[in-house]
Amino acid sequence: MGLLPTGLHSIKMALPIEDIWEFVSKVENWAPLVPGYINHTVLNENQVTWKFKGDLGLMKKKIELIVDIIEWKGPSKVTFDLTGLNEPFTGSGYFLAEAIDPRNTKMTGFLDITASGLKAPIANPLLKTFVPQMAEDLAEAIASELKKKH
Repeated sequence: MGLLPTGLHSIKMALPIEDIWEFVSKVENWAPLVPGYINHTVLNENQVTWKFKGDLGLMKKKIELIVDIIEWKGPSKVTFDLTGLNEPFTGSGYFLAEAIDPRNTKMTGFLDITASGLKAPIANPLLKTFVPQMAEDLAEAIASELKKKH
């Protein structure tokens, strides 16, 4: 595992890439699937604020962040940056869909979050466990939701 708290999780889905893109290209479809979700607000097509309860083991807190979508590259990739609104942290991530064949797609979620400020020496080691779990939980929740819809 690297120095920074990162998470990468892939899932193979028996769905065409277009069906997956249709779902993930609308933030409101998957924003509520984040573990600990409280609410989200779509500011515009490239910005969303998100509130969720983060359970970092020793630290449980409400986390508010802003998601800046850097690129919508349909039907395969959404790239974004994260900035903490109530805690000093930054991050980035992407959601990638790769067609295996016309009926099967590999979905990959990547997340990287780093704390700064006075709590960084405590928060970053906790984030090394939390971030991979969050990436996995979100990818699995999106897959589960897609299975229900198709």
